[in-house]
Parts: sequence; C-alpha cells; structure tokens
Amino acid sequence: MAAKKGKKAPGDKAKGGGAGRAPGLGRVNGHYQENGMETLFEVVKMGKSATQSVVDDWIEAYKHDRDHALLDLINFFIQCSGCKGAVSGEMFRHMQNSEIIRKMTEEFDEDGGDYPFTMAGPQWKKFRINFCDFIAVLVRQCQYSIIYDEYMMDTVISLLTGLSDSQVRAFRHTSTLAAMKLMTALVNVALNLSINMDNTQRQYEAERNKVLAKRANDRLENLLQKRKELQENQDEIENMMNAIFKGVFVHRYRDAIAEIRAICIEEIGMWMKLYSDAFLNDSYLKYVGWTMHDKQGEVRLKCLGALQGLFHSRELGARLELFTSRFKDRIVSMTLDKEYDVAVQAIKLLTLVLQSSDEILTAEDCESVYHLVYSAHRPIAVSAGEFLFKKLFSHRGPEEEGLPRRGRQSLNGSLIKTTVFFYLESELHEHGAYLVDSLWDCGSELLKDWESMISLLLDEPVSGEEALTDRQETALVEIMLCAIRQACECHPPVGRGTGKRVLSAKEKKTQLDDRTRITEMFAVALPLLLAKYCVDIDKVTNLLQIPKYFDLDIYTTGRLEKHLDALLRQIWEVQDKHTDTEVLEASSTTYHSLCNEEFTIFNRVDIARSQLLDELVDKFNTLLEDFLQEVGASGRISLPDYLSTCKCRSAWNSAAHLICSPPFPQIVIHAMQCTHYIILWHLAKVSDGSSLKGDMVTLRKQMRAFCLMCQRYLNSINNAVKEQAFTILCDLLLIFSHQMMSSGREQLEPLVYTPDSSLQAELLNFILDQVFIDQDEDNNSTDGQQDDEASKIEALHKRRNLLAAYCKLIIYNVVEINTGADIFKQYMRYYNDYGDIIKETLSKTRQIDKVQCAKTLVLSLQMLFNDMLSELGFNVDRSTSAFCGIKELSRRFSLTFGLDQMKTREAIAMLHKDGIEFAFKEPSPQGQGSPPLNLAFLDILSEFSSKLIHQDKRTVHKYLERFMTVQMALQRDDCWLPLISYRNSLQVGGDDDTMSVISGISSRGSTRSKKSKSATASKRKLPEENSCSSSDAVWMNREQNMQTPVMMHSPHLTSTVLRDPKKMRQEDTQPHNKCLCVLLSRRGSGLMEDDEEPIVEDVMMSSEDRLEDINEDMNFETMDIDLPASKNRRERSELKPDYFDPSSIMDDSVRIINFLQCCFTYLLLFLCNRSM
Repeated sequence: MAAKKGKKAPGDKAKGGGAGRAPGLGRVNGHYQENGMETLFEVVKMGKSATQSVVDDWIEAYKHDRDHALLDLINFFIQCSGCKGAVSGEMFRHMQNSEIIRKMTEEFDEDGGDYPFTMAGPQWKKFRINFCDFIAVLVRQCQYSIIYDEYMMDTVISLLTGLSDSQVRAFRHTSTLAAMKLMTALVNVALNLSINMDNTQRQYEAERNKVLAKRANDRLENLLQKRKELQENQDEIENMMNAIFKGVFVHRYRDAIAEIRAICIEEIGMWMKLYSDAFLNDSYLKYVGWTMHDKQGEVRLKCLGALQGLFHSRELGARLELFTSRFKDRIVSMTLDKEYDVAVQAIKLLTLVLQSSDEILTAEDCESVYHLVYSAHRPIAVSAGEFLFKKLFSHRGPEEEGLPRRGRQSLNGSLIKTTVFFYLESELHEHGAYLVDSLWDCGSELLKDWESMISLLLDEPVSGEEALTDRQETALVEIMLCAIRQACECHPPVGRGTGKRVLSAKEKKTQLDDRTRITEMFAVALPLLLAKYCVDIDKVTNLLQIPKYFDLDIYTTGRLEKHLDALLRQIWEVQDKHTDTEVLEASSTTYHSLCNEEFTIFNRVDIARSQLLDELVDKFNTLLEDFLQEVGASGRISLPDYLSTCKCRSAWNSAAHLICSPPFPQIVIHAMQCTHYIILWHLAKVSDGSSLKGDMVTLRKQMRAFCLMCQRYLNSINNAVKEQAFTILCDLLLIFSHQMMSSGREQLEPLVYTPDSSLQAELLNFILDQVFIDQDEDNNSTDGQQDDEASKIEALHKRRNLLAAYCKLIIYNVVEINTGADIFKQYMRYYNDYGDIIKETLSKTRQIDKVQCAKTLVLSLQMLFNDMLSELGFNVDRSTSAFCGIKELSRRFSLTFGLDQMKTREAIAMLHKDGIEFAFKEPSPQGQGSPPLNLAFLDILSEFSSKLIHQDKRTVHKYLERFMTVQMALQRDDCWLPLISYRNSLQVGGDDDTMSVISGISSRGSTRSKKSKSATASKRKLPEENSCSSSDAVWMNREQNMQTPVMMHSPHLTSTVLRDPKKMRQEDTQPHNKCLCVLLSRRGSGLMEDDEEPIVEDVMMSSEDRLEDINEDMNFETMDIDLPASKNRRERSELKPDYFDPSSIMDDSVRIINFLQCCFTYLLLFLCNRSM
C-alpha cells in the first residue's frame, strides 16, 4: 500500500507541484487538452472510451498535477449541472467553495429549465449511466491510495456538499446524485476493508494459537501492522461517509424535488443491502419508513424497492421485525395506492414479508390483499394472485407427502377445494374468470389439473371425506370452465388488458397441447357430467360452453364418435327439460360449434340438429293450434307446455306467428323474438340474391307490419313487453335504415324504412319514461324484486342497454339529431349512470354534423332553462342550484369542443346565434323597461365565448347589438348582469379605449336617427335592392340599422382596409363641418354600401344559406331562422378562398377612425393657417 500523504484539514486545498502551470491544461483520455477542446464532461458524455480508461487517465493526471486534475473534476461536476461557467485555476486557488458556488450560480442560466439529467433522449440517458459509472470506477481505482491522501476526497465532498445546498435545482440534483453514488462506492470500499480486517484477524488468531516453536513473530507483527492500517483506513472511510450522510443525505431526502428524494432513498437501500452490519438498523431504516408517506408515487416506489431488496434475503428480513411491526400498516395501505405501480410493488413486498415469516401479517392484513385478485388492473391482480397462492397453497403438511399426483385424493384435489372455498367466501360471484386469470401466472399447473376437477365432480367421496355441496360444485364447474377458456384463448378476460397479444412459438405450442388435452379428457367426461347435472341450470349452462374449445378432429382421430353421440343425446335431453333462456342459448351455441363443415363429424351433428328442429316444429304447431282454440273458447290456458316450446323456438331462431295475447306477456315477448329472427333470416336470404322475385315485397310488408305492432306494444302495461318491443324496434330501424344500401347493395332500397315523427316521438318518450328515472322509482316498478344491490345493478344495466339502443339511432341518423337534446340535457343529472354513453353519443353526433350538433346542445340548454322558469317563476335567481346546474352543464359542453377552434368555428358561431335569439325572444312579462324573460340565458351562453376566435367574437358582438337598445346598454341593475357579463366575454381586447369613443359617437348618431322616425314605424326590414346574394351579407351589413350602446367597447381591430388614394384626396378637401356630416351620414346608411369593397362570407352563416328578413325592431320579437349547415367537404370547398382570411373582414370602425384622423388633421392645418 502506498504511503499516505501528510494530513491536512478537511476542505483545505493543498498546492501541488504543478500548481503554477497554466489553467485549462490537463490530460484526459491519454492526451493533453487546451481550453475550448475536449473536456472530461464531453468525454463522459460521448462515451466513446471505456470508463476504466478515462479514470486511469485522470489518475495519471492527478499524480502528475493534482490541483489541475481536481480542477478538471470540479468543472466536470459544474458542466454536468448544465452551467456554462467554469472554475478557473485562480478561483480554485484563492476562493472558498462557497464563493465558487456563488460565482457559478451567477453565471448559471436557469431560464432554460433543462439540464443533462432532465433532458430526454437516449444520449442523455446513456450519459446518466456513464456519469454514475465514472464515479464508481473512480473510487474503486483510488481505494488503495488516493482517497486516503486527505486532499482529493475532502475537496470533492466539500464541493458536492455545498452544491447540494444550492437554490439552483440543477446544482442540487447533480451534486446529490454524485454524492449518493460516491457514498455507495465508499460503502463498497468499507465493506472490502471490513472483510480484509476479518481475514487479517483470523490469520492473526491462527498464527498466535500456534505452538511457540512454530509461531512466526515477524508474521504476527506484520499482521498487527496491517490490521492497524486497515482500521485507520476504515475510520477515514467512515468519516467520509458520515460527512456525506450528514451533509447531503439528511437534507436532501426531503428535498422539494421528487427526483432528488428518490435518489436518496434508492441509494440508502443499496447501503443497507451491501453493508448491513453498518446500515441495517433503525437509525437508517427510519428514513425509508418516513418517506413511504411521500406525496409523489415515484418516491414511494423507491421506498418499496429498497425494502424488497432487503426482504429478498431471509437473513436480512429476519432483522427487520421491529421495522415491519411499526410500518406494516402503511405497507398494507399502499396496496390501494392511487399509483398502480406503487400498489403492485407493495403487494410484492408483502409477498416477500409473508415468505420471511408467517406470523407478521394478520388475517385482516391478508384479507385486504385477497380481494385485489378481482382488480381490473391486471398487474395488481396478478401480484395479489401470487400473494394468495403463497399464502394458501405453498405450505404442505407431512400428511400430504404420500398423496397421489392426480385425482380426487391428490394434493391438487385438496388445493382445488381450497380455491373453491376461497371463491365462495369472497362473495364475488360471476367473477371466476378474474380469479383464474389472477392465479394463472403462478398456479397454472393447478388450474390445468382438469382430471382432478372431473374426479371431484363425478367420483363418490371416500369414507371420512366430506362431499362437496351443491353450491361448491357449481363454483367448481365455473372455475373449470374459466380455466379451459384461459388455456385456449391465452388472453385476459374483458376489462383486463388492451386486447389479444401475439403469442410466441412456445406459447402457441402450449396452447395447442392444452386444447388437445381438454378435448381428449372432456369428450369422454362431458356427457357424464351433463347426465349427472342435467336439471341444474347453472351447471348445465357452463358445461355446454366447453365444446366450443374442442379440437373437433380428435373425435375422428381418437375414435371418439360414440362419445359424440352421447353428447348429442345429452344436449337433446337438456333442451327438452329446460325453458331457461341461458340454457337454450348455450345449447344453440354448442350445436353451432359442432356443426362445422370443415370437420368430418358435420353430417352426424347436422342430422341430430335437423331431427331436433323437426320435432320442435311439430310440437309447436300442435300447441299453437290448441292454444288458439282454447283462447278463443275461454280466454284462458295453462301455459307451461306452450311457453316451454315457444322459448325453444325463440332460442333456435325458428319461424312463428306473432301472438297477440295480452293476458300472456311471456308468450308475446318470445313470439316477438321469433318474428324478429324470421325477418333477419329473410333479409339475409334477400341480401344473398338467392330469393325469389316477390320475396323482397313480402319481406317489406312483414317488416312494416311487425314494426307497427311493436309500436303499439310500446304502450303496453307490462314493462317487459314494452322493453322487448323497444329493443326490437331499435334493432330493426337500424338494420333497415339507409345504411343498408352501402357497399353496393342498392337493390335493397325498397326495404329502407324511415320512422315517421310519431314513432320517433314514442321512442323518445319511452326513453324519458323508462330510462331517466330515479333508482327508487325503478325498484318500485319491478314486480316484487327486493331492493338490494344486485337488483339495482341489474336494473341499471338494463336501462343502459335501452339508452344505448336509442343513441345508436341518433348516431346513425335514423332519427333527427335534434331529438338528442332530451338526452344531452340529462348529462349532469345522470352522469354516474349514463355519462359515458351520452358523451360518446355527443362525440359521434359532432362527427356527423358539427353545426347541427351545436344547435342541439344549445336546444338542450334552452329546454332546461324553460323547465327552470316553469318551476321557479320568471324572476331568475342565478344562485339557485337549478341555474348553477345548467351553467355547469354548458361548461361541460364547452369542453367537448376541444382546443382546435378552427374546426368548430362555424358550429360555435351558430350556437351563439341561436342562444342570442332565444335570450331576446320573449319580452318581459313585467312590461317595458324590464329585461327580457330569457335574458339570464346569456350567462349560460357565456361559457362558450372562449371557443370563439377573435374575429368571430366581433361578429357575434355586433349581432348581439341588433337586439339591444341604448337603454339596455346603460342598465347596471343586477337583473341586467347576464347581458353585461356576456358582452364582456365577447371582448377581444386591444384598443378598447379608442374604440369606445367611436362606439359612443356611433351610438349617439343612431339615437338621433331613431328620434326622427315615425312613432308608428315599429319594424324595419332591409331593402331588397341592398340585400346581398349571400345570406352572410346581412351579418356584414348589420351596421345599417344597429344601435351601438354608448358604454359598449368595440372589438379589437383585426384588419386595416387601405382606401384608394384618389378617394382620400377627395375627402381631404372637405371642410371640417362637412366631415362630421359625412361621418353621420355614413353611420346611417352603412359604410359597406358606399365603398366598392367586396362583401365576404362570414363564419356565422353557410355559403348556401339565404337569410330572410330579420326583425330589427327593439320589441324583442325576432324571427326563427333555419340555417342548415354544410354537411360535407364538397360544400365547404365551395366557400370563397378568403373565408378564414382575417384581412377579408370589413370593419366599419376602422374606416371611421381613418376618416376622423383625416378630418382632425385638416382641422389643425386650417386653424394654423388662420392664426398665421
């Protein structure tokens, strides 16, 4: 070991032999560098040289000139912080660290925000790795000499400690990372020293215990000297670690920046794992425990990672009992963390704790993890499944060692029972697929033991064994089916995962092998299971789903045809004994799976299916004839036999007559289903072109007659009949809409059926009456159902399906879009129940027609506003919950328009137009001088003002002025606040002060003009000769008759119109008094008419629309104007090229300003000439 240098006080900078050399000269990577050339920072950043080589070159430079080498290292840390400044040799020799840091802080440009450790990209990610490696290798290479010279480490630690306390985030982040990595490297050095000391001590003890004749005194002295040196080095390393820990870690583990806190926690975890004798105690563990409460998930995640590293070792985990008992509750609560990654790691940590000791976690702690196997987030569920598997299935008693490998008496048989018990105790029925998916990664071998499951279901229990109850057998059948599905489909159930993933070759082979095993095993066992549980609805429904996972070739290759015949017989018996819809649908699905023409068993299955159908048809016809006779004779009949057959006919898509028998609603429901299927089958036949010529006419008549009958059933007193009629109607209207002619099927045009207004109204009323109701009302309307949670969920699911069926009609343009107003207005009230459906409907409707969708939204707000007036009266209190609810709904609607204002420009403008017209439509019931009845609606409309672009705000603002009088503009009472706030929301900003003067002049001119009018002239229309060919001209010529309020600020100027110089010169010759007359005359007649400027289309109107006469009188009677929007790109492409060009907007105010400036200029010149 090299001799140590003379000791110096920590932080002092000793002067090396080369201190007088020019600053900036150093040797990096084998060659000397000058200022402006490659630096240590650039070498590490580029990563072209191995870290070992870079460190060796620096050590060589340090031995040659340690001051200059340290200066390079200091500048390396400074540059890694993103600072453009550099420490010079003069600063290094004569300035303290605090002064150097202050100087670097002054030169730091923190406005950029980014620095190397926060920059994105692979280059900077690699730089961070190289930076950490450089520090680790530097300490490792210097551990035998340089780090003990009391110069290099003291200087570096002092600098990093000072930088870590800087207010500059980049300095703190970089120095903390460097200090923590330096500490980790020193921990490794201390660990090596500890090992060497132990080895030296053992050698010393061994040598000393030798007999005196064989003892070597020189060796004893050398070992004593070596142990002394190692002890001194150990003390120095510990002093360095204490300096870093107390100077950096203790302050930075609670830094304001989460990344810095995470660095500290990650590294202290490494220290406790590497050097447990020194760091694995409560003095250091407390920092990890406290930080588990950090508000940032990133930091909490590092805490869990640090603890996982400790619990992976049983020896270290045993030393954490005190810590675990203190912070166990916090770890358990983190399994429900809002950050999914944190929750996953918390569960994994508890799994490690469980492995280290069974006594630490209580039953309550385990139960809080158990229920997470049903989580929708798959990583959480899988982690919880692993915890459950370790807890329940990993412990084997001595009595279980000699059990058979397979079958009822096997170990797996016992574990399968345990799984069933857990599934039943969790009380989350119908979620077996989620439990199986959670256990699949860790317990697939258990779940694939279908032989043991079959044995548990078919074999009789041995003496002393407790048999499974009926409920347990039902749960076992469900788990068995879920395991089969998981093995064959190889993807999570619905709600977990984003979809099917691509399987690897190994996974595909496993899938094929599992499918083969399933087929071979259940082809024999399934008929026996169906025979045993033939009358059990739940078990039979699940068992009948198994054949769809079969490899049907095995029936032939394995010579299992007799078992196929047995299966077909059992299916026939099942459908003969059951009337439950789910069982019959499962039977139908099984036949569909088995009747595959690609397999040789098709003929055998097809014959059995045909025989079954023939028998059902004969039985149905017989019962139908008897039924009609008995109903005609007595009006009464015993239903069981007939109802059973009718249900079968519904499930098998067979032909039937619609039975109009109000006393028997169940018959009506299934008869409607049968007829629905008949129509669909006939449509499929007609679409294929294989039908006769008159089939389409017959289908059209049947379909329309059936729709009329279903429409009548919408008014039935039985809810089930009404719901069935509504569902079938929605399906038929969607199928037979104009969409059916797409994809080259124009020949189906005679079948297109468009609902009339009465049918549309009935469908809408059904939705309003049956869907938008309170939960209590729905429970009261059910036939004797208990008011429990299950019934509520089922009823809500049914209502959601009804609403979704109607919303499809809106989305596909089957019914008018404006009918959606009654749906959209319920968005806030029923947000929890139907918010997702209504929002998706709104989104799809906007894609069809943006303008019509916007008009529908404002119509829904108007409907709510009218309802509020009807309930609360004419005096609107804007603080009421009803008004606030409407305003909040308008805010939500506004958010749905997105951030791209140009895409929704026309739609938003039309929304404001309709809203303004509605606000001024009805006069005040209190007489003249009071605000219009609907004026408060402007407060609601203001929520959409932010979606207007600047030039459209001006257009809307001027359109608003058409409905206002001067008296309105001067009102400041509370009842006029909606108008004031709406006008303010339309202000663009800019030269508002200047524009207000012009607005005042214009207003006064308008007032004078109005006084000169005849009192009998209550209305005024635009003269036909002045009307433009485009409807938008009315918007652009609105200055003709508009009264501008005195207090109204005009919008911000968006364009300047250059006038003809000749015209300017002519106007300039006018005297001052004539200038004002011209100004007022222009204000009265409209500047746009006098100027020969083109009138462009405005965003408020479509290019193809024609505005009729707009009532401009101030009696608040406005005409309803229907403005259909452009619905396709072709129509939009016909707009003028300057449609969205701001320079095309003609602003009268601009001309007034230019004209006034001209007048005042010549007035000043005239006065000056007179004075001279």
